[in-house]
Amino acid sequence: MNEVWNLDPIYQGFSDPAFDADLEQMKGQVAAYADLAASLEQMDPVDGLRRCIAFEEAIAALGSKLGLYASLRQAANTRDGEAGSRMGQVMAVFSGTAAPEAAFRAWASALPNLMELVRGDESLRDYEFLFEHIRESASHLLPGRGEEIAARMSLSGGNAWSELQQYLTSTVPVTFRGETTNLSAIRNMAYDSDPQVRKDAYEAELACYERIRDSVAFALNSIKLETITDCQLRGYESPLDRTLKQSFMKRETLDAMMGAIEEYLPKFWQYLKAKAKAFGYEKGLPWYDLFAPMGDVNAHFTPEEARNYLVERFDRFDWELAQMVARAFDEAWIDFYPRDGKSGGAFCAEVDCLGESRILTNFDGMFGDVVTLAHELGHAFHNQCVFGHRPLNKDYSMPVAETASTFNECVVMADAILNADNDDERLVLIESQLQDTTQIICDIYSRYRFETMVFENREQQFMHADTLCQMMLDAQKHAYGDGLDHDFLHPYMWVCKSHYYGPTFYNFPYAFGGLFARGLYARYLEEGGDFVPKYKALLEMTPVAMAEDVAKVADIDLTDREFWRSALQIVAEQIDLFCGILEGKTV
Repeated sequence: MNEVWNLDPIYQGFSDPAFDADLEQMKGQVAAYADLAASLEQMDPVDGLRRCIAFEEAIAALGSKLGLYASLRQAANTRDGEAGSRMGQVMAVFSGTAAPEAAFRAWASALPNLMELVRGDESLRDYEFLFEHIRESASHLLPGRGEEIAARMSLSGGNAWSELQQYLTSTVPVTFRGETTNLSAIRNMAYDSDPQVRKDAYEAELACYERIRDSVAFALNSIKLETITDCQLRGYESPLDRTLKQSFMKRETLDAMMGAIEEYLPKFWQYLKAKAKAFGYEKGLPWYDLFAPMGDVNAHFTPEEARNYLVERFDRFDWELAQMVARAFDEAWIDFYPRDGKSGGAFCAEVDCLGESRILTNFDGMFGDVVTLAHELGHAFHNQCVFGHRPLNKDYSMPVAETASTFNECVVMADAILNADNDDERLVLIESQLQDTTQIICDIYSRYRFETMVFENREQQFMHADTLCQMMLDAQKHAYGDGLDHDFLHPYMWVCKSHYYGPTFYNFPYAFGGLFARGLYARYLEEGGDFVPKYKALLEMTPVAMAEDVAKVADIDLTDREFWRSALQIVAEQIDLFCGILEGKTV
């Protein structure tokens, strides 16, 4: 079985004549689109709508293919300087679409009968949701060349500050037991089986942030002020208001979800205190033991064994999903093993030009890596469900982006827990799930509170590192309660988490995705096979509907707090089972 993914079906390399030919073609398309956008006022409305959409479709297809290839090459080898250079070329060309795109949207939104024209034309009808969004967001466009200027300025503004944070956190030296290592390696030690390693790594991590905290504080302050200013210029009520609109999600849904999370926080504190007690702590769990393992699942997998394990389990849910999983392994969609220069973590990328996906992971054969593969293959299945859409209807918003991936995890973990050999193995499996869920509930909740405080304060003051640390500690105390030892929290989570270094609230969608998927899984348990067609129809609908309308496919009202309670109750029952198994046990 392959160890690395096969990118040759996209391009044979950067020396492939097709790459430069596509780049030149995209330049021509962007220039022609700019000329067309400048003459829209003299055109027949339907003709103008058709031609602009045709240009945007062509540019999106070329830009996606070119940019994706460069980014995948770079992810596989971060030292690939040519990949970074080529990505810069693609981005420079693509930035030229900002002005004509803004002009087109301003012109289209001003048509008094826009939606009538769209619904009445066969070539435009598929884009009804897109045009509804264009019409509704027109008031937020910057006039004149404002969009082009904003896009170009962001390269040396917010994007540059974000790159600074990435650079500093990826290069800061960390001293651990007399030797120098990096931040990624030291943070991975949080999962080490040796408690002294975990504690020493935590202390080394906090110490290293002293070197970069002031620079990163400048980056965070600058990005958030740019965001606030941009929202004000565009007429949004707040950065959160913009995020919700861009996420195609109502504030009522966010409030219902957050309200349910607040109700269930004490249940997560119960889990943390039970784990703390098992480790001999009286004041709650110290931060450095949040990810402490409580035993091992002894199974070790080769990629081929992981393939067979996942195909067998997904086949019980849906044949189509199982067949796609088999293809991913058999047709070299996956880059498996860690190596020098390869990006850490895992991700899935849609390869629209092939109707496939590519998955990067750092597989070491443990059961957790099999679950990671299941997660990323969920993204691939989501991609497969939307491949049939037209080019501008492929992107789904962040809140629904984690639906299929988390649902896949639920399928695999439920089966593993059910078929565990004994209570010790069952305990390990449940606890690994609770670790992850605590992150998307307690930690994401703390991040949401922290980011809210940052936005509320940034316009009036520059927040120095000490201020940001105190905000983070306050957020963590509120989210984790007495489940954690307040003497050992993590004041520098704002430094290491890249999610803060973008223009929007990037945190709550993880809680949404995790809970939405669990709520869907609860429906599957109730309905059995009858639920599967609804599930696939729901995934297919995600790029072309509001989140609330997507959920209605499965008869779910996202603005009703009861749905979110039903998802959280699944976790609460796992916590009860965990605590019950743990009774009388020590670690």
